[in-house]
Amino acid sequence: MSVVAGLTLRARAGLVVALLLATLLALVVAPSLARAVSYVALGDSYSSGVGTRTYYSDSGSCYRSPKAYPVLVAAQKGYSLSFTACSGARTTDVINNQLGPLNSSTNRVSISIGGNDAGFADVITECAFPWWASNCNGAINTAQSYINNTLPSRLNSVFSAIRSRAPNAIVAVVGYPRIFMGVDCNAGTFFSSSEMTRLNQTADLLASVESSRASAYGYRFVDPRSAFTGHAVCSSSEWINGLSNPIRESYHPNVTGQNSGYRPLVATALG
Repeated sequence: MSVVAGLTLRARAGLVVALLLATLLALVVAPSLARAVSYVALGDSYSSGVGTRTYYSDSGSCYRSPKAYPVLVAAQKGYSLSFTACSGARTTDVINNQLGPLNSSTNRVSISIGGNDAGFADVITECAFPWWASNCNGAINTAQSYINNTLPSRLNSVFSAIRSRAPNAIVAVVGYPRIFMGVDCNAGTFFSSSEMTRLNQTADLLASVESSRASAYGYRFVDPRSAFTGHAVCSSSEWINGLSNPIRESYHPNVTGQNSGYRPLVATALG
């Protein structure tokens, strides 16, 4: 009996030790697993955070901001962020310069791209001039033709490259808001009502094409148009800058637009 009792005590002691070790291991491993969620933020100025007026000193002309939605989402979700989005980026720039952090262990990816390919900044600049000094409708027609006929294949190239490098990632393709609400309150710009309507229709066209291509790859399309309704340029609660100094800040989401407009949508899409 004494031998059996002794073995039972040892077994119990061993079980206690094993449970303690398992508990300690869980406490150590759980935070590590949270940190292992790898998030890569790709794209253009709408992802880098142009418009927030606050930028990392080492981001140069990419103008990456600590107030941009990728940084905010990473902080909210506990993701480990690789932030390669860059102001002015086109699809070829993403492929050539931004995909380095992607690999088979990448868990999450977000990307806003296509606006610069379609020349949207140049279109807005053209339309901002008085009607007698610009060809706004011609610029819009050119952009819409590009979005319909050329952009789909450019998006395919980017999405294929992401799929090849990060096959296991959840990917959020982040769209653009409608910029105008039908009123131009900025001194120095001359947008007519019809021009603003057509510019918003171009944003709708861009959303339709990007949503279609994202769906074809099984990616999630983040559509900010509803969230930004009532918060366009010249609204009483403006989430998008109007004409600004310096000029690069113009027609981009401000701090509130990044935090209240984009952050919740992207966080939900990335899961």
